Amino acid sequence: MTVARVTRRAASTAFCLLAAALFAAPAPAADYERGAAAGPAHVEGVPAGACADPGVLRFITNRFEYKAANYIRRDLSIYEIGRMRLSRYEPFNEYMSSVQREYCLAYATLTDGSRRPLVYLIETPFGFAGVGRSIEFCIPDLDPWYVYGAACASLR
Repeated sequence: MTVARVTRRAASTAFCLLAAALFAAPAPAADYERGAAAGPAHVEGVPAGACADPGVLRFITNRFEYKAANYIRRDLSIYEIGRMRLSRYEPFNEYMSSVQREYCLAYATLTDGSRRPLVYLIETPFGFAGVGRSIEFCIPDLDPWYVYGAACASLR
């Protein structure tokens, strides 16, 4: 066999396989209506849950102190975090998201005496190799580069 005849035969075989794949019966689509676990996308007046977890609050206070010293160059620390509440909850859903998200609001009293809103997001499981959680937080007036959008919009 010549090279031209081999490449033509390989091309026709590949074309036949592609045509068979394209014109085969369609695969069933995911049924989001019936199979998705019903859960609220927005929760108002629900207990704080992970929003009040001491480990989460400790992470935020420690990380804020580092960010204040190294990024915004201010001698600030969080003195107290209070009035924690869950503002929105997105549960784990095997069809849409493999990450559970808890959007939280609180008030932080800083060492300069000011009391400012604190917005934070807890994502589980989200750490290294899917173990642990990710915590992102923002204080609206102390985000000079709008990392989380105007008034920390992406964490709300």
